Amino acid sequence: MTASLTGRRGVAALVGDAVRAPSSHNTQPWRFRVDGDTVSLYADRARGLPENDPDDRELVISCGAALRNLVVSAAHHGWASEVLAPRDDHPDHLATVTMAPAAADTLPDAALWPAIAARRTRRGAFARRPVPDGLVAALTDAGAADGTWAKVLEASQRPMVADLVAEGSRIQFSDPRWRRELAGWMRPRRTGDGLTVPPVVGAMTRLVVARADLGRRMGRRDAALTTTAPLVMVLGTDEDDAASWLRLGSTLQRLLLTATTSGLQAGFVNQPCQVRSLRPELARLLGRDNPQLVLRLGFARGAPRPSPRRDIGEVLEESGAGSGDENRSP
Repeated sequence: MTASLTGRRGVAALVGDAVRAPSSHNTQPWRFRVDGDTVSLYADRARGLPENDPDDRELVISCGAALRNLVVSAAHHGWASEVLAPRDDHPDHLATVTMAPAAADTLPDAALWPAIAARRTRRGAFARRPVPDGLVAALTDAGAADGTWAKVLEASQRPMVADLVAEGSRIQFSDPRWRRELAGWMRPRRTGDGLTVPPVVGAMTRLVVARADLGRRMGRRDAALTTTAPLVMVLGTDEDDAASWLRLGSTLQRLLLTATTSGLQAGFVNQPCQVRSLRPELARLLGRDNPQLVLRLGFARGAPRPSPRRDIGEVLEESGAGSGDENRSP
């Protein structure tokens, strides 16, 4: 790597940007292995959500978002990236990125780098300010790539999608195992992961979430957020396999960074994609197969605190160049 990225400090700069990607329940389900100018990305399935995400679909999407951040960070530091399919058959090995020096003006992804640290997930309402048409077009372009698609919901579709969001919440919260899983990821900020709850009230919050069926209340809330958001988009894939999920995660993060650059924040209302019985209904409504994510976007006053992040040492393994074992799972 360049002189500014040599050794542990340089590697940490790249991976430190990569791990700022969003993930379900802020599980941060990724690991990285670095060997010289090559970075391998692995899924950390021990941090999966068997009730919320039994097929690891959103887990792989999250890893794809981290992959995009890695590429953007490398571009900022003057490195062109080539993303390659894994060279082994280890199920957790998702991609390998090789890097080579390049002129800054040949790396358009570099312009997105400041948005990595500024991006936030918005869980509340947005300001009642429309998103300009030109920006909507730019976001649609950012969310579409080879094998992925992005669709802006029409006004007539909003109420029906909001109903699916509400029904999804009702179904999820009616399952005690799903509630316990959610409660288990509600943690103090100091843990570095999960959904942050204040230490003083954290235990009571987890108890209520685990034991109370809040589905109708949360469903009404999320449905209202869906109908009032300035912009709602659905992202999907042509195929429904791990390689497609990884690509979608990368295009998702490109969309989110593009939105952040323009002052937008995004929130997820993925219940219609997470509940098996509702996903086909969403597909029929949209006229598109394999919807994967539902996004609310808009302008907001201020920005919430960034979600906590795990220590880099927990997700990074370095290997000496020429060790010959770069495909070993970390």
